[in-house]
Amino acid sequence: MGTKAKKAMKKNMKRATANKPSEGADFLPLEGGPPRKLAVQKPPENTATVLYVGRIPHGFYEKEMEGYFGQFGTIKRLRIARNKKTGKPRHFGFIEFESPEVAKIVADTMHNYLLFEHLLQVHVIPTEHVHPRLWRGFNYRYKPLDSVQIERKHHDKSDSQYNVLFLDVFIPQERTLEEHKKLVEKIMKHDQKRRKRIEAAGIEYECPEIMRQRKPADTMSRGFTRDCCFSKYAPKKMISDNYNSCIL
Repeated sequence: MGTKAKKAMKKNMKRATANKPSEGADFLPLEGGPPRKLAVQKPPENTATVLYVGRIPHGFYEKEMEGYFGQFGTIKRLRIARNKKTGKPRHFGFIEFESPEVAKIVADTMHNYLLFEHLLQVHVIPTEHVHPRLWRGFNYRYKPLDSVQIERKHHDKSDSQYNVLFLDVFIPQERTLEEHKKLVEKIMKHDQKRRKRIEAAGIEYECPEIMRQRKPADTMSRGFTRDCCFSKYAPKKMISDNYNSCIL
């Protein structure tokens, strides 16, 4: 074997050993070169500390939840969703723990847990899915509304509008200036919508004025005025062209 043949054999051996994958190699590059090994990807760390708690039973509110879930670990924040007007709970809430490990244990332990005939639904919320305004106003404690007091106010207001009795007929009192303005604005908005619907339908029609300019009394008047004699609440005996027949 000549010198050239030996050199060619050595080159072929080097190529074969270079292309041979090593034990720790994951793949061979298509463009050639030494085998490569993929970088070891570490599993993402669990940093979620916020829990969603659903199907919360009636009576199991902030204090009760803090005492119950506080057995697992330290609670940073807790919030129960409530109605803005009435303050009544909406039977779901959120809890934030200091440790993500504790949050995971609570989710695994309390999910589908039977509590006061309710199966709790507990899930871990990923950090990227937590709304930035989730904890806005979580320290606010709603005061329960007295439904009896609210109904009493509605009842008294409805009765006060018809507390003037004349000839066995109840006549409403005069509205205040603010109440009259609100009523006028409501009627005018409704009238404008009606006019727009008529124009959109292609109908040529001039809508008559539905209100006359009349200044209401500043306070609730308990007496009778001349206008009351010609209102629809006045008895027929009082309707007359003679103003002197009206009782002032």
